[in-house]
Amino acid sequence: MHTLALKLTVTPLLILAASLASRRWGESIGGWFVGLPLTSAPVCFFLALDQGADFAAAAGLGCLAGAAAEAGFCLGYGFSVSRGSWSLALAVASFAFALGVAAFATAALPLGPLTLTACAALAGALWLLPKPRGGGENVPAPPRWDIPVRMVVATGLVLGVTALAPVVGPRLSGLLTTYPIFAAVFTVFSHHARGPGAAIQVLRGLLIGLFGFIGFFAALTLTLPRLGIAAGFAIATVIALVIQAGSLRVLRRG
Repeated sequence: MHTLALKLTVTPLLILAASLASRRWGESIGGWFVGLPLTSAPVCFFLALDQGADFAAAAGLGCLAGAAAEAGFCLGYGFSVSRGSWSLALAVASFAFALGVAAFATAALPLGPLTLTACAALAGALWLLPKPRGGGENVPAPPRWDIPVRMVVATGLVLGVTALAPVVGPRLSGLLTTYPIFAAVFTVFSHHARGPGAAIQVLRGLLIGLFGFIGFFAALTLTLPRLGIAAGFAIATVIALVIQAGSLRVLRRG
């Protein structure tokens, strides 16, 4: 089945929806929204179509490990945000993410322990993340090119990872897709426009949103080999939406 047309339409539409939600409801909700597997899920879907359900399930394990590594990204940025520019904070966060990716790639944990570890990493990062100081929810209007660039970058990532997948293998494919490109964009913009407090709000929303991400890929990895692509993705999506509904309530209370 030729999947290029799907890759060129589904991915940018998902990113468009996330960007519009961020503009309407603010930084923390924007961070929560990009916690959804907006890039990783399309990549795994196309991997399932191109490489088979077993390959995509193994990539889902990589995505779970990547979610745990994103906790390191959030802590790296959160602890650096008040010590320098956004570029320094982003560099520290990216280095922390790379360390996490290397550790999980080496450990190669099975599904159960990996899911528990990822949840513990997110919970620990939420507890350790500095409290926001200042920074509101009304971010100045971004430039007109902002959303189109995000859509192009996301689509390019999907195309690149699915093209490299047969070379690098399923787990590394899953890990590569979980670098928080869109969370980084939202965080950096908020940091630059509104200050460190706004950036931390984005990171907190991201961490809370990533629990739905974990639910999605835990369910996907478990069901894909047994039930097939359609049922596996349907079940994973329902589980992720249920978790996201609960996490949104937690975020709003916070």
